Amino acid sequence: MTYYSTRLCLIIAVSIIALLHWFFALTLWWLILPSVIYLALIIYGSSVIQANFFAPAYCAANSAEKIIALSFDDGPHKEYTPKVLSLLAQHHATATFFVIGKNIHGNESLLKQIIAEGHSIGNHSYTHGFFIDFKNVQGFKDELNQTAELVFSIIGKRMKLFRPPYGVTTPNLAKAAKLLDYSIIGWNIRSLDTTNDTVEIITQRVQTQIKSGAIILFHDTSAKTIEALKQTLNFAQENGYKIVNVEQLLKIKAYE
Repeated sequence: MTYYSTRLCLIIAVSIIALLHWFFALTLWWLILPSVIYLALIIYGSSVIQANFFAPAYCAANSAEKIIALSFDDGPHKEYTPKVLSLLAQHHATATFFVIGKNIHGNESLLKQIIAEGHSIGNHSYTHGFFIDFKNVQGFKDELNQTAELVFSIIGKRMKLFRPPYGVTTPNLAKAAKLLDYSIIGWNIRSLDTTNDTVEIITQRVQTQIKSGAIILFHDTSAKTIEALKQTLNFAQENGYKIVNVEQLLKIKAYE
């Protein structure tokens, strides 16, 4: 089920009800049912990136090999990103960092370190604003382009990976990403490390879901993440999982 097929179904349902009303005096109150179903599907499709409702998103890989990918959103962070990089280096693991443009200022050296240590960088918008999902196509393009140009000025690479803020997709976001030739990256394991959950709960949530081809979502923005990451890295190593960045797992390009 996609946005376009859902919209088509709504039109068909409304047309049938209108015809039944015209020929058999069916009450128009029946229009409420398809409208409610349509709204529910729109909300679900927007908030669940794995649904591929508005645009296709890479959320996992079909792999028989014991390999998983780590991803970090919302950085770079002056205090916590270096700690994440240190842990990854200790475990010889690579990851993908989806950066917010406004957080880059003053942290340019961290982007250079990320690249120098074999990790990759993806676009996570410029503002990550609370109302970002109400932007039009040009608004989303501006968000992506502003971050892209800033990152390019620092590392000399043009990003091709994009993770929507909050994991929410909309028709305008999908069109902007397509026009700018971005691959939309989701996840199939969400750590929820930005909630009030304890490190133990976060770690258990991640570890119980780990399987080959998984993409794990963390945030390099808190002390809880550092401890949860440490335990996750140990668990993966003990269970024979190779940890890579997103493009290695999915076999796609991170840059032009």
